[in-house]
Amino acid sequence: MNRHLAFFTLVAVLAAPAARGQVPGQPPVRPMVPPAGSAQPAAHVAVIDVGYIFKNHSRFKGAMDKMKDEVLAAENGLKAERDRINGLMEQIKGFNVGTPEYRKLEGEVAKAQGDFNVNAQLQKKDFMEREAKVYLQVYGEIERAVSQFSRENGIAVVHRFDGEAVNNADRNQILGSITKPIVYYDPQIDITPDVLRMLNNAPVAGQPQQPVR
Repeated sequence: MNRHLAFFTLVAVLAAPAARGQVPGQPPVRPMVPPAGSAQPAAHVAVIDVGYIFKNHSRFKGAMDKMKDEVLAAENGLKAERDRINGLMEQIKGFNVGTPEYRKLEGEVAKAQGDFNVNAQLQKKDFMEREAKVYLQVYGEIERAVSQFSRENGIAVVHRFDGEAVNNADRNQILGSITKPIVYYDPQIDITPDVLRMLNNAPVAGQPQQPVR
């Protein structure tokens, strides 16, 4: 059914007498309009598993893997510096307290430890900020993809849900599943695969051209 036919069908339904079973004085129930170009049952409400999309978003995974490698390299660099500082501390033990050699090494250790702590904090802050930017950019892409898909398929509201299987041996997961806002949903209204396909295979309308880094 094309968009124009769907529109005129909606107008005709709204102009018809009140549906059977309608409560007098209450507004009529809005009819469901079949999505344009789709044979699936009309659905003005849909659900999406955002966590699943992040786990399977190809460019997001690539950016995270690259950052993990950089974090590992940074940790190895810090470990090497820590070993060097420990070596200086061992050297100090070979000198008497107060001697020129002792004071010299003591100053080197103090400076090295201070530089080490500052560099470690700066690197941690940098990685956390970069990670947040990647998450923000990808979530923006998800929002645009959901908006585009919803407009094209007549969907009015999209709810988040967690489709992850609950580990029956994990108390926290069990309690978390009890508080989930969505108790049941028809699998036909799950648009997670459609949105993920849009993100991995084709550009989304309004999507920034810069790659996720």
